[in-house]
Amino acid sequence: MVQFFVIHWIAESAWARPYSWAGNNISDLGNAHCALQPDPEPRYICSPEHGLMNVSFVALGVLFVLGAALTGGGLWRRGRAAAMARLLLAGAGVGFVLAGLAPADVNENQHVLGAFFIMAAGNIGLVVTGFGLAEHVPSSLRWGTSLLGATAITAFGLLLSHHYLGLGMGGMERAAALPLLFWALAVGVRGLIRRAGRLHEAMPAERLSPAG
Repeated sequence: MVQFFVIHWIAESAWARPYSWAGNNISDLGNAHCALQPDPEPRYICSPEHGLMNVSFVALGVLFVLGAALTGGGLWRRGRAAAMARLLLAGAGVGFVLAGLAPADVNENQHVLGAFFIMAAGNIGLVVTGFGLAEHVPSSLRWGTSLLGATAITAFGLLLSHHYLGLGMGGMERAAALPLLFWALAVGVRGLIRRAGRLHEAMPAERLSPAG
């Protein structure tokens, strides 16, 4: 997930005209050609590092699919809610891959389909994830996950209806798309901290063992 934000910064920094988080979509960074884009809001797009950005989209999608498939009982409880949540999150990963393989100005239909997977399937997946996380996961994280998903779905609806609430088109799109990434990053960091804690607890026992 970190690579996405790093490459996002690299790609936006390469623009001759300043890139705006409020006025530009995330997808603008991956557009292959320099041109005036009239919809949904007029703006000039010219992204020199579009290739790098699209590779980042694809890599992010692959990581999402792998994460949904490979995480097990340490994160999820058994049951339909967890299975459905993982399927929807994997769908979001497929969406990132579709968006990266088809820039908006090359294959708009495929790109829009990818964006729909990200902001519809992914955010519904977040709502369901709150009910599918393992019982040992703090309740604040479980309920917070569902609330985050519901907020992002609301933002997606506002984006589709062109109600930006002062955030601009790009700002509202980020409110709909980025919660999924922030959640994945938070869960990943939590997992690393828990693993480091278990290793630390195991070290004294290893030192006291006869083999040591």
